[in-house]
Amino acid sequence: MKITKTTIEGCLRVENTILEDDRGFFVETYRQSELSAALGRPYRFAQGNHSRSQPGVLRGFHTEPWDKLFYVASGTALCVVADTRPESPTFGRHERFLLGDEGTRDRVFIAEGLSNGFYTFSEVHYINDVSGEFTPEGRGGVIWNDPTLAIDWPVADPLLSEKDAGLPTLAQLHPDHSLVTAL
Repeated sequence: MKITKTTIEGCLRVENTILEDDRGFFVETYRQSELSAALGRPYRFAQGNHSRSQPGVLRGFHTEPWDKLFYVASGTALCVVADTRPESPTFGRHERFLLGDEGTRDRVFIAEGLSNGFYTFSEVHYINDVSGEFTPEGRGGVIWNDPTLAIDWPVADPLLSEKDAGLPTLAQLHPDHSLVTAL
């Protein structure tokens, strides 16, 4: 297992070793001790979540008040992490990860307050473990096609939930921030 930092403060890629043979594969998706060491703080899960999405679905960008460690258990998805924290030195940056059957079996860790979304190329089983139990308070998000983030999604008209289709832009959330006012 190799844990590397990305260009976004608080976003880590957990690269896993896959043991494969003619029966299939085995992968250790994370070790708490190694993740805690990479973060420089203890990390514990409070809740695990599993969603299934049909091909052509885009979920996000969701912002939550907890740390999250996610991966694609089956199918293929383009997962994107965006820094939507206005006080962050990496505000406005994003990272893309192709995860699952046609990508990697890596996991991605994101710190509280980062936003993430994913687009499904096939039916996808998306697993995430979070450091806090679900409550609707503190949850938010940014519209998937935000012009400040300028994500190069592989689709112009994805299948969205009503909630995700109505999320605000970064400029609406942070009208006085220099990055969004420069556009």
